[in-house]
Amino acid sequence: MADLERNGVTLSFDDIGSGDPPLVFLHPWAGDRSFFAGQVERFSPSHRCVAVDLRGHGGSSAPADGYAMAELADDVAWLCRELGVTRAVLVGHSMGGIVAVHVAARHPQLAAGVVLLDSPLLPPAGFAELVPPLLEGMRSPGFRDVTRAFQGQFAGFPDDDGRRESLLDTLAAGEQHVKVATLEHVFGDDNEAAVRACTAPMLYVGSGMGFADLDRLRASAGGSFDDTTVSGAGHFIQLEVPDQVDDAIEAFIAGLA
Repeated sequence: MADLERNGVTLSFDDIGSGDPPLVFLHPWAGDRSFFAGQVERFSPSHRCVAVDLRGHGGSSAPADGYAMAELADDVAWLCRELGVTRAVLVGHSMGGIVAVHVAARHPQLAAGVVLLDSPLLPPAGFAELVPPLLEGMRSPGFRDVTRAFQGQFAGFPDDDGRRESLLDTLAAGEQHVKVATLEHVFGDDNEAAVRACTAPMLYVGSGMGFADLDRLRASAGGSFDDTTVSGAGHFIQLEVPDQVDDAIEAFIAGLA
């Protein structure tokens, strides 16, 4: 683990391996860079892998503000520039996928491609309807229980209670103001504009649980768009079926050459 400070905010990250294109991993809402430990292990022998704790998460600082998707994206872009990372494949799970698209839209020189893992980017109406009661619960004293209950709907690992509970423990931890602010921006920011401005090739790897309107994404994408669906997993696909996810990432990278 290493840290760099940007305008008083500490950003923690892992920087492992070498080889092009570099891969930058961006974790989900309420998660941290450990959610990509398996991918770093697989790809670091052949690619430089940078796994970031977004502000407010993991080992990074949790300031009072700065949680818009564009602001998180600017943190990532700044960190990449400090590390000399260019023309990277940005791999983001859930909220991390939204941040990745904003990075590619705002800093196109940094993005060779974008991989979205089950990201609620341009979600269908049915999913979006879950958000107002979730936000109300997240603003309440019982926000940790609300987090567990909400994420428990999608957590997967039906035959591994220990892994499932450990995952939910991690997701329920962390600062309330970070959970609320990031969730507000995940569903309140103009993510469609970012998709339109993202000219890098894009791959969506889904769980089949309907987190995104793929037809709308395809129609909005500023560059090429492809999608695939894994089998046998809940929302946290890179943890539950890593081989399927890693193979999809590998094929996408090969297609960029």
